[in-house]
Amino acid sequence: MIEHLIQKYAAAVPRYTSYPTAPHFHEGIDSGVYVSWLDRLGADNDLSLYLHIPYCDRLCWFCACHTKHTLKYEPIATYLKSLHREIEKVGRHVSRAATVKAVHFGGGSPTMLRPDDMVALMDCLRSAFSFSPDVEISVEMDPNDLDAGRYDALAAIGMTRASLGVQDFDPKVQRTINRIQTFEQTKSVVEAVRARGVHSVNCDVLYGLPYQTLTTLAETVRQVISLDPDRIALFGYAHVPWMKKHQTMIPERALPNVMLRYQQMVTAAQMLVAAGYVAIGIDHFAKPGDSLSMAMREGALKRNFQGYTDDSADALIGLGASAIGRLPQGYVQNMPATGEYERMADGDDLCVVRGIELSQEDRVRAFVIERIMCDFSLDLAGLATLYGAAASDAIDEVLQFARVEQDGLVAMDGDVFCLTETGKPFARSIAAAFDTYLSSGRGRHSVAV
Repeated sequence: MIEHLIQKYAAAVPRYTSYPTAPHFHEGIDSGVYVSWLDRLGADNDLSLYLHIPYCDRLCWFCACHTKHTLKYEPIATYLKSLHREIEKVGRHVSRAATVKAVHFGGGSPTMLRPDDMVALMDCLRSAFSFSPDVEISVEMDPNDLDAGRYDALAAIGMTRASLGVQDFDPKVQRTINRIQTFEQTKSVVEAVRARGVHSVNCDVLYGLPYQTLTTLAETVRQVISLDPDRIALFGYAHVPWMKKHQTMIPERALPNVMLRYQQMVTAAQMLVAAGYVAIGIDHFAKPGDSLSMAMREGALKRNFQGYTDDSADALIGLGASAIGRLPQGYVQNMPATGEYERMADGDDLCVVRGIELSQEDRVRAFVIERIMCDFSLDLAGLATLYGAAASDAIDEVLQFARVEQDGLVAMDGDVFCLTETGKPFARSIAAAFDTYLSSGRGRHSVAV
């Protein structure tokens, strides 16, 4: 039965870290539109900042992030000058009454930055925006980049959460994906950041990698658990060589089939739950006392481009090449090409080149999809209260889906649309049923399991 469902529902669909999804952004949302949206942010708006560092000193072949390989620091130094310029320009359009509650450094490899550049970048942010005294600062870290100076710089900028990509500790898998990172290296990073007062450590683990078996994955999960991280993300490897050419370096014959991927996911998830972690949505796990677990219990779990989050900010401001932002009016994305981004940042305009303004129907369907992805349920009465008549079409579609679905994936509990235990692994596919953009054919996605 489960194999039949996997084959039926493992079609390629979005991960729904936004709605509408990025392939549907368009050039009608430009710098001028973005300025008008920024100008409306004020005392009623909490902010999050995302900074993209699009460089790595090695290119992991599994990676689908917007990044490039460099062994020289000069391109990074040049990029940072433009990033400072963009921060200053965006900051001039944001009221100082709006408060930054969270900052996330992503990439690429933010820990490639030299210690003084890391501190200078945070100083630039603090000059441009108003920060909350208890701001959360998270940094994606590559253990191969780190040394005492960088650890001290991360402490100096106030890092509160360290995010480490583990992927897999098996040597054969690591060689095949060009990600050599030992357990001992990773453990030393965890110990070093905790010694400097970091209160939360996240680890990312991948299943569906080449040459990965149930046995090797279970050993990686066991080692990760031994590090006692506060959160663990268990992602399925997204093989998208049509988007990321370096993924052609991965031999497709070595990739597990969809049934083995499912078994890997279930095995790893069961191990994490048995170790005391709370399952969050489709691919996150957290300690019971972690803020992510508390957000889930309170129905306040959110989803953004970093995955599941307890960040309740009204606006996410993306800074850097390819960065995506979300404001009350809609989504924006910066120029992806690094050279063009630098040219735009050094000019008079902002760096946004596309985006989408949300219609009321978009807001309704974004709510439907986010609750399915976060809660595995949707309160139809609550949806009607929030959006009134604008929600009627979506409510009708949800009820119709529940009536005709014959595989036991969903059920109605009064006015609440619920995913069953059988249906939860297929949340992406169920959410996709309410995506009115999906049939337009824009964008190709990874498999849903």
